[in-house]
Amino acid sequence: MTRVLLIAIAIVVAALAPGAAQEVSVHTLVTLLEGPTFDRDGNFYFTDVLSQRIMKKTAAGKLSVYRENSNLANGLVVDPQNRLIAAEGAHSATADRQGFTFTGIPRVTRTNLRTGQIEVIADSYMGKPLVGPNDVTLDGQGRVYFTDFQGGAVYRVDAPKQLTRVVAAPAIERPNGLMLSPDDKTLYVIEANGAQGGARMIRAFDLLPDGTARNMRVLYNFYPGRSADGMSVDTAGNLYAAAGMHATRNTSETLDTKCGVYVISPQGKLLKFIPIPEDYITNTAFGGPDMKTLYVTAGKTIYTFRTDIAGLTR
Repeated sequence: MTRVLLIAIAIVVAALAPGAAQEVSVHTLVTLLEGPTFDRDGNFYFTDVLSQRIMKKTAAGKLSVYRENSNLANGLVVDPQNRLIAAEGAHSATADRQGFTFTGIPRVTRTNLRTGQIEVIADSYMGKPLVGPNDVTLDGQGRVYFTDFQGGAVYRVDAPKQLTRVVAAPAIERPNGLMLSPDDKTLYVIEANGAQGGARMIRAFDLLPDGTARNMRVLYNFYPGRSADGMSVDTAGNLYAAAGMHATRNTSETLDTKCGVYVISPQGKLLKFIPIPEDYITNTAFGGPDMKTLYVTAGKTIYTFRTDIAGLTR
């Protein structure tokens, strides 16, 4: 049975930086929210993961269900042609801890936002089906990169059904969110392995012109707490990673990582921490006319914060 929880729009106050009060808009929400992104017309999209829906909030403020039966869509991004890319992680006859059952084929799709036509751009690699696409991003050429969380790999899509495996085990364990630096020279991948001793960090790789990744290093380590989930990037190359939790869950993760947005420089320095009061924080994205509003999905709520540096639509 699909469970849906809606709450009224509210306004709360949070601190973006010590001593600086910021107005935070709680736009809406529905169960476990993920995948915030904007199209070229200023419409806001996000996923309601457990209810398998993609939501849309227009620039005028109207909220609606953009797509039912989302095939467990998680991460979203809009490409330069104004098409919605979705990482859809559905599995056949799989039930999660809340009792939801998902049936579908793991894949990455591209939706024409004008016509609504859906195109499958990735569902297998070298004849083997994907295991569970989780998050998706773009490079400066508009090429799609996505993580296969349970499959332990990162792929690049050069054209529909034309995949290159960029990173895979043993170089990576449980890749979740991913992002590229503004110059496309660095690939950032979040490791979110909740098992005992599992990697919980942001890895950085040099991304060569041919799309291959080399020279792995640990940019930021969240262990033993809950690792980041998703992240965005600003024009200066700083990452905005959604990490941590307020209560333990059925993993070996601890509460050492506080729940909030970690603003991390390209050198791995923590520049700011923005606390978020709700579990589970999942992802971030930039929007607004000047691209200086950070949107944060957490639990059943979407928070917004103003930033000093403009972000990128990746």
